[in-house]
Amino acid sequence: MITVYGEGRGFRVVWLLEEMGLPYRVRQVDLLSGIENDAEFLAINPAGFIPAIVDGDTVMVESIAIMEYLLARHGPSPLAPAPSDADYPAYLQFLVMGEAGLAGPINAIVATNILAPEAEKPNWTTGWALGTFESRLDLVRRQLARSAYIAGDSFTAADISITYALEFAQRTGCFRLSDLEKAYVARTTARKAYARAMDGCPGTKAWAAEVAARQV
Repeated sequence: MITVYGEGRGFRVVWLLEEMGLPYRVRQVDLLSGIENDAEFLAINPAGFIPAIVDGDTVMVESIAIMEYLLARHGPSPLAPAPSDADYPAYLQFLVMGEAGLAGPINAIVATNILAPEAEKPNWTTGWALGTFESRLDLVRRQLARSAYIAGDSFTAADISITYALEFAQRTGCFRLSDLEKAYVARTTARKAYARAMDGCPGTKAWAAEVAARQV
């Protein structure tokens, strides 16, 4: 049984676990109420960020690294093209870009909007972060103009990475997706494993429903 600590980016991990049919449990981590009081979690990840997993004797942090670990340790899986596959370079590029080029910059904007004093919210860094997101999104758009999924004609773990980032940007109000991205997200989130992952992450599901209700 794999334990996933924390939702947020942990949703990527839970979605992948559902796609792979691996048993897991989600252990909630409340970063806002004082992580210093969560001794169990800090014993797993002293740096205090989510997600983290425990898989037997293995402890991993960083959502993309966890995804690569699960696919390598518990694969092979059609969710990860082999290095010899023609789709592998695009798969690897967009798997990493989902965090490094998309969700990461958006996170800087979200943190500023939530935590910064009012006078400090409009700043150069958030403008730079949004520009970084938009430049990487151009690469996503070019790829989706060629194929239904981000690494070709088949759904892969890279789609989990990219979809999370796009939904994160839209739900936090940082960016409005175009029709192209909305159609792509509709395809990826129609999967049964996505719905099961949402059920496994009640905090994420409740937040998504609340945001959707406000946007009606």
